[in-house]
Order: sequence, then structure tokens, then C-alpha cells
Amino acid sequence: MADEKLNLYKHFRQDYTAKQDPAILRVTPSQYLMIDGHGAPGNDQFSEKMGALYGMAYTIKFGCKERGQDFVVCKLEGLWWIDGVEGYDFVGKSADDWSWRILIRMPDFVTQEDRQTAIETLHKKKKEGPFEDVRFEHFDEGEVVQILHVGPYAEETPTIMRMHAYAEEQGYKLDGLHHEIYLGDPRKTDPAKLKTILRHPVKKG
Repeated sequence: MADEKLNLYKHFRQDYTAKQDPAILRVTPSQYLMIDGHGAPGNDQFSEKMGALYGMAYTIKFGCKERGQDFVVCKLEGLWWIDGVEGYDFVGKSADDWSWRILIRMPDFVTQEDRQTAIETLHKKKKEGPFEDVRFEHFDEGEVVQILHVGPYAEETPTIMRMHAYAEEQGYKLDGLHHEIYLGDPRKTDPAKLKTILRHPVKKG
């Protein structure tokens, strides 16, 4: 019998179930591969670092599969901010001023040793990329407000504002970085049908 492949979206369904009405929830702490950068999404730096992140994720997956711990590689997530700006005041700001951290969630059985082995494997295969810049860290957002956005990324702002307004109505303040979880593949999906979970950590009062 083949080993069952772990699907974190099914295992932590509550973390990835969002509706087009905002809601408050507590997210399960987990561990992620992550890499930081600056500037507009889609620029050369973003493409290079996203390639390194996925290269690491799949190399770790294949290493785990060899020892009988296969898993589905999670979808891309991103944290977005502008240095010196609190919350999500991106309106009218140039994308060249954005800072970002892109992430891929990893199962609990993945370790720092797996990260190092993946770097060594990629170098042995003569792969190029900033693999050493991909960190492996614990991430705990705690309580968050979130909402499902359906449509192009460029049209997220009204949805984000509605999410923020709901949090304020419930007695919360924004506390942390704007978070997006990309459920659709923009290369294959009609922009009008793209689904993105928008999330922001919050605290009472």
C-alpha cells in the first residue's frame, strides 16, 4: 500500500476556509519556507526568489517522499508592506516601494536539516538561485481577520477595506503585516475568477 500523501489544506481546513464576508479566526501556528524581497511583484528579483522558494519546497518534498513522508506542496503565500507605513496604506503608492515576504507552508516533520540538505542537493544538480536566502521559520499570526477576494489582484483594495472595516466594528485593530494566500494560478486562471484569501493579524482594542 502506498504511503498516504499529506495535504495540509485538508488537514488544516479551518485555516484555508474563507468566504466573501469577513470573519475573525485564530490561525494554527506552523512552519514555513520564506524569502524576502523588495519592489513590484513580477520584477526580476521577485521571479528569481520565487524560483528559489519553489525549488527548495519541491526538493524537500522529494527528499521526504524517499523516506515515506510525502506531502502536497502548498500554494504560494505573501506578506506585503511598505517600510515606515502601518497597516495597509498602499493606495497611491508605487509598487516599486513595496516590500514582501513570500512563503510556502511546510509539514511539522520537515526540519532545518531538510532545508540544508535541499540546498546541497540543488547545488550538486548545478541549479542556480539564491537558495541560501530561503529561511525555514516558525510563524504564528494568532488572531486574524480574513476574507475571500474573487477577481484580479489589482482590484483587491475595496475587499481589503471592507475587511479592515469589519475588524474595527468588532473592536479590533490591525497588528502585523498584510497577508495573501493565492488559491489560483494566474498563468492558467481567468483574472476575474482568481481566488485569494486576504488576511491581517489583529488585536483587541
